[in-house]
Amino acid sequence: MILQKHIFSILGSVFLLLASGCQTDEPVPYKLNVPSWFPEMEIPAENQLTKARIEVGRKLFYEPLLSLDSSISCGTCHLQENAFTQELPISLGVDGALGLRNAPTLANIGFAPYFFHDGGVLTLELQSQQPIFSVDEMRFSIAGFLERIENDAEYKRMFAEAYNREPDAFGITRAIASFERTFISATSRFDQFEYQGITDALSEQEKRGRTLFFSETAKCSSCHEPPLFTNYKFENIGLYLNYADSGRARISHLSEDNGKFKVPTVRNVELTAPYMHNGSMQTLEEVVEHFNSGGVNHPNQSEKIQPLNLNQQEKEDLVAFLKTLTDQSFLTDTEISNPN
Repeated sequence: MILQKHIFSILGSVFLLLASGCQTDEPVPYKLNVPSWFPEMEIPAENQLTKARIEVGRKLFYEPLLSLDSSISCGTCHLQENAFTQELPISLGVDGALGLRNAPTLANIGFAPYFFHDGGVLTLELQSQQPIFSVDEMRFSIAGFLERIENDAEYKRMFAEAYNREPDAFGITRAIASFERTFISATSRFDQFEYQGITDALSEQEKRGRTLFFSETAKCSSCHEPPLFTNYKFENIGLYLNYADSGRARISHLSEDNGKFKVPTVRNVELTAPYMHNGSMQTLEEVVEHFNSGGVNHPNQSEKIQPLNLNQQEKEDLVAFLKTLTDQSFLTDTEISNPN
């Protein structure tokens, strides 16, 4: 009888070990590589980062099956080599449909308090679904995509690991948002100079441009505040007297918001041409010249936009400094590149 009890005890222990081995592993948390000089990123409690969520988000970000004709993905209009922008004034959607505005950079998108040029969406999870539904972009639906992957074993496995559920809209939008939160750009030569004490990271001309950028003369940093190089406010910079695109007013329906757009980051700005909400400027020189001129005096124009009277050397110095915000490692990071 004692021997029998020992046998049952041993068999029970073996059963427990085997059962525990079959259980789903705990999600592996993912720690963002946020530098000490950056703010803390706020991440929704129900969508904390894990490796599994980021991986399925990465697959979805580059997934053309999310578009009606399977021709475009998020990564089509947001190219890593262009700091997740596209070299078109306005991106083209399914069947060559012309979109609404210039594709903004996704660098450091996880720190933004709202999204799109007009701030019309308040969470990254909601933002990720808008291009799928837009008739000018992917022109499709999440329901249609789910039908396409109904028998896809890999997606089923990845969603089970990421969210412990079948592929669905809840997981799709949250996974893409999780992946995009890893788009952290913080290793430019400016960062080396400003925050890491590498004094020879900038040339003398670039240092002059840096001084001008932060000066009371140019006032660039009053809107493009480091370390993210934006204050996320909405400004009318006097680009036109009559705006074809009303900007923030499209959301607020307030006349005082006409022509106002979210201040973009100038990190990696050397690579994000063409510029402005409509891609109307091709070069940094054009952009600097616009601000130097003081704009066209639109009724809603920001009081910060005044003639600067910079000379040619100062304008060249300013452009030189802006190019120090290019983050080469961000452009080649294999962790955020297309896995296919």
